Amino acid sequence: MKGIIYILKRFLPPYRKYLFLTFTFNILTAVLNVFSLATIIPILQVLFKVNTATYSFIPWRNTDSSLIDTALNNVNWYVTQLIDTYGSSFALMMLAVVLVVMTLLKTGTAYFGSYFIIPIRTGVVKDIRNQINDKILTLPIGFFTEERKGDILARISGDVNEVENSVMSSLDMLFKNPILILIYLTTMTILSWQLTLFVLIVLPVMGFVMGRVGRSLKRSSFEAQNKWGELMSQVEETLSGLRIIKAFNAENKISDRFQAGSNTFRRMSNRIARRQQLAHPMSEFLGTLTIAIVLWFGGSLILDGNGVIDAATFIYYLTIFYSIINPAKELSKSAYAVQRGLASMERIDKILEAENPISEPVQPSPITFHKHIQYKEVWFKYQSDWVLRDVQLTIEKGKTIAFVGQSGSGKSTLADLLPRFYDIQQGGIFIDDINIKDVKLRDLRSLIGYVNQEAILFNDTFYNNIAFGVTRATESQVVEAAKIANAHDFIMATERGYNTNIGDRGGKLSGGQRQRISIARAILKNPEILILDEATSALDTNSEKLVQEALDNLMKNRTTIVIAHRLSTIKNADEIYVMKDGQIVEWGQHTSLYAQGGYYTKLCDMQGNLK
Repeated sequence: MKGIIYILKRFLPPYRKYLFLTFTFNILTAVLNVFSLATIIPILQVLFKVNTATYSFIPWRNTDSSLIDTALNNVNWYVTQLIDTYGSSFALMMLAVVLVVMTLLKTGTAYFGSYFIIPIRTGVVKDIRNQINDKILTLPIGFFTEERKGDILARISGDVNEVENSVMSSLDMLFKNPILILIYLTTMTILSWQLTLFVLIVLPVMGFVMGRVGRSLKRSSFEAQNKWGELMSQVEETLSGLRIIKAFNAENKISDRFQAGSNTFRRMSNRIARRQQLAHPMSEFLGTLTIAIVLWFGGSLILDGNGVIDAATFIYYLTIFYSIINPAKELSKSAYAVQRGLASMERIDKILEAENPISEPVQPSPITFHKHIQYKEVWFKYQSDWVLRDVQLTIEKGKTIAFVGQSGSGKSTLADLLPRFYDIQQGGIFIDDINIKDVKLRDLRSLIGYVNQEAILFNDTFYNNIAFGVTRATESQVVEAAKIANAHDFIMATERGYNTNIGDRGGKLSGGQRQRISIARAILKNPEILILDEATSALDTNSEKLVQEALDNLMKNRTTIVIAHRLSTIKNADEIYVMKDGQIVEWGQHTSLYAQGGYYTKLCDMQGNLK
């Protein structure tokens, strides 16, 4: 029950209006069902002519009888009047009409009770997905190095669907089935408290047996959803690495790996589904057993002739009791769905409740960039080992500086710390003597443009990819940015020009074309600080020439940080910083550094003659 309340408290407040309407119509459904079934008593009395008593009308304000006794007396009086005046057939027809009208009203209110649950169900699912998506956007990049993309996709799809079913079941459990059961039990108590007391002893036994079956579902569902996440991750890896899989003839290996995981997931799903399917036959059997016991006990009361309950009323009592069976079964089925939903909610909460170590300042400082960027005694590690060690660095405004070194030396990490993709553990990074931790992330990142080794593009048009992240960009500005990036000509050569879709991750373009689109995007943003992370290392010679020309246009009058493996691209940098094992071991311009005969000289010699 705690889990149900937890889910409802989190997601239902925006839908109180619909919840109130659902609650109201569910009450009306239960009340109308009681009254519609009550017509069974006079119908049976008319059919079997068991009611030979004489009735007289009692005023509704009479204080000698209860309201219920007065109502029953007056109904019987009215039926006898109909029989005496029009005959038994007409009275029976009128009772049938009343039954039909009451049933019509009951089914109408039942429909509206379900009608107003639908906006809650779809709204909750929308809210959860929106929360997950917004959380993904706010979490630091470091969070996703520990998570598989496919597993995250599984949480936003399969797990959310499970929670949807769980919430729906929770609503039925709390706002429909208990209402029906309570009103039906109240009616049964009014008809015969002795028989109802016996029922209340028998019913909990059924609930206990059903509860025993469902307790292990939560753990099993949690394991199954984790396995589904693994399968989704494998699919994502297959799609991303399809070229390598085919090149290495590894289709069978990937297929065998996926089929093994798929078979495991199937076995888990079988166990869960079989246990879930056990709910209906078990509840059916236990419900029939309970009715048989009640039928025996109630029949004994009638046969004893002690006047506790008559035959027609007992039939009505059984009908009401049978009406309890269905909501009781639904209650047990809801418990199964809730257990599965809570297991999925735990997986979703791993994202929603993940702590973001990169926090916004309470009182942010305004940021300007007129003088320099400073790294002061910067220490950083991802997990246990230090990646950067006591880095001291000053970058003057308008200068082009380069980080070089072997893979793993900390070059890209040093650049990633500037826009706060990660936060340092010791030291500080300052722009014009203002600590970047004291500045709004949005303000800080608005100063910085990024061009990566792998051009990150979206399944959209040329226009929207270039204008990405720039509000109110005009068409002329987009075209101008594309021209500066040497991209305008090949864009216009496509069928729809700037409105042409470039495919998933720009798959319809060559590597050089993708890179020039990402450069055009950076040009349109017009950042004061530019970070180029291996921007040309994956290109052929012809593409590199075009991209380098576009980069030269982009770098004019900007502070530029270049991360390079290919040292020929940074020979003209104002300052080159050589990194090794997370430290800056050498710095200076290319000529002087090479003349020192140190670590930089070795790097240059390994790539050929760069004197």
